[in-house]
Amino acid sequence: MTEVPAAEPVPHRGLFVSFEGGDGAGKSTQARLLGEWLTRIGHEVVLTREPGGTELGRLLRDAVLHGDHVDARTEALLYATDRAHHVASLVRPALERGAVVVTDRYLDSSVAYQGSGRDLGADEVERLSLWATEGLLPDVTVLLDVDPVLGKARLTSEPDRLERAGDEFHRRTRAAFLSRAEADPVRWLVLDGTRPADELAGAVRARVAALLGVAA
Repeated sequence: MTEVPAAEPVPHRGLFVSFEGGDGAGKSTQARLLGEWLTRIGHEVVLTREPGGTELGRLLRDAVLHGDHVDARTEALLYATDRAHHVASLVRPALERGAVVVTDRYLDSSVAYQGSGRDLGADEVERLSLWATEGLLPDVTVLLDVDPVLGKARLTSEPDRLERAGDEFHRRTRAAFLSRAEADPVRWLVLDGTRPADELAGAVRARVAALLGVAA
């Protein structure tokens, strides 16, 4: 893969929160609970996800997770395409008007799943995503850490392409998430995803409240 230079970060006014972790970790639940709290205290909240946070994203999500087989590089490029459009059309405009954007998955998922899980190279996949997003990183990334076997047991719907990738694949992605969090503790908040949902929500609120300068 030709090396893609990372873009310089572009400043924003709002707050950007991402939730990461393996399948079945509870990301969607915690994103929703955080959004509800933020709305109650008077913030504009944009709840979204990757892939699938836009109309184009929903088409790409269906193609990459439920369509015909694609090779690993094509998969990575489809995610990067979704992310570029997602940031340009939804995330950045919301941040620029001062909203709090809460997303279920962002570029760290690509680094973990395609970079480490698919063995494409974490650094290359990260550079691709940073170029696609003009360097936009979350202000805080919440990692809900759950053993992949437990996460798989929590799933209630038909597994998608990534969920079917096998135990070793998911062990590599979990290790990648934990390694990234350890390397950047200022951005990351690592929580045990087996804790009760209300305890997790409280820990997330405390971190976000500190960034907003409000009481949790």
